[in-house]
Amino acid sequence: MKLTFWGATRQVTGSMYLLELDDEYKILIDCGTNMERDIDYSQPVTNKAFFPFEASQVNLVLLTHAHIDHSGNIPMLYREGYEGQVLCTTPTAELTGLLLTDAANLHLKKIKQAEGDSKKKKKKMDRLLVKGDLYLQKDVEDSMSNFVTIQFNHRFRVSDTAWVTFIPAGHLLGAAHIVLEVKEDGKTKSICFSGDIGRNNYPLHIDPSAEIPEVDYLLCETTYGARLHEDKISPEDALGDVIKRTCIDMPGRLIIPAFSVGRTQALLFTLNKLYSERGFQPIKVFSDSPLAYASTKVYQKNLKQLNKEARDFQHDNDTLFDFENLQYIQSEKSSKAISNYGEPCIIISASGMISGGRVEQHIAANINNAYCTILLVGYASEGTLGWRLMNGQKTLRIKDVEHTVLANVEKIDVFSGHGDQNDLINFVKKQSKEKLKKVFLIHGEMDSMEAFKEVLEKDGYSGVEIPEMGQTFEL
Repeated sequence: MKLTFWGATRQVTGSMYLLELDDEYKILIDCGTNMERDIDYSQPVTNKAFFPFEASQVNLVLLTHAHIDHSGNIPMLYREGYEGQVLCTTPTAELTGLLLTDAANLHLKKIKQAEGDSKKKKKKMDRLLVKGDLYLQKDVEDSMSNFVTIQFNHRFRVSDTAWVTFIPAGHLLGAAHIVLEVKEDGKTKSICFSGDIGRNNYPLHIDPSAEIPEVDYLLCETTYGARLHEDKISPEDALGDVIKRTCIDMPGRLIIPAFSVGRTQALLFTLNKLYSERGFQPIKVFSDSPLAYASTKVYQKNLKQLNKEARDFQHDNDTLFDFENLQYIQSEKSSKAISNYGEPCIIISASGMISGGRVEQHIAANINNAYCTILLVGYASEGTLGWRLMNGQKTLRIKDVEHTVLANVEKIDVFSGHGDQNDLINFVKKQSKEKLKKVFLIHGEMDSMEAFKEVLEKDGYSGVEIPEMGQTFEL
């Protein structure tokens, strides 16, 4: 069989890997958006195929988890002729539906911004909808109708020669490592796709401690392959310290850019614990993301798939997320009105990297406010506004306006949903050095991959590869 790397190669986003079995059965693992390339939505339609392979020839899609850099191009796959199913866990299917709908709405908004809203331009706008990676809600609905959910740790036959097992990864609700077993020439070969690897003691999510069977080939993410998490204190202590200094000791405003799915729920749960268990004075909290509100309901619904701490808290308090002074913001009008709120407050808004979304307007409105603190709580890709703030840039260009950074900028990594170098090493060490033929490093910046490769080789692992985009390996 052959494995071709079509995404997240020597960069973090765009996960997509095509496995071609010797009987010509083709399995695509993840189909994510490459968030590190810019799209000009005003350019004319082209007839160039979106994927570097024939979508109609793919037999099956396996999805590790819902995040858009793993799921975001699934509607395009169906638009280009794919007719098969998408297999994933139940929470992944529910969250993916929300994320793809949000992406479709964003596509429409960007098209309208590029082309204008006048009726005279409507025909031209309709033609633009078939361009590039622009899909709308109808495409999302067509895709989601083909999702089939599989239980964790259930070995499921997908073809005459292949079986798949989804194993809990701890990175996000429903997130999985995917193990494929393939019979070829009378022998069984096995390959594990890590997806994104979670970390221990993370709010809500289970620990990534599930046993991975020994495999012949391993694809391992390396987002934090070159670093260790700095914060050694609990999420409550870390967040509580920031809130006390920025909203209680002084009448300030705290803005937290956070991904709507996973990160926001961890923050709201931690805030609930601070208010209910530590007696923090109730400060107004705005959760400004319709997607976060919908995702929070999915988390509450799937209580059994959360960790014991979350289940115990639900038992004692009857809710994971609702607390005094929490307000979910739905409309854009209400979102803009937050700027006029005069009391100390906390604003949690997407996107986490400050690369689009409502958080941009909150940053722009407060970047000159010395009583405002921007708290960065996770990974930000190079070049994003979040990355620029994290690296101490003194000016920030937002929607063609240059701003001087007068607000305070802080960062904590206790809410990062990715395991660090030690967690990744522990993941790989579950594999036998004698049985493992190759380790492919993916989903990380080049320096992280090179550092992690060096660590693995020093530890005695051979056959560590850093694939290039489009590179094919015969397994």
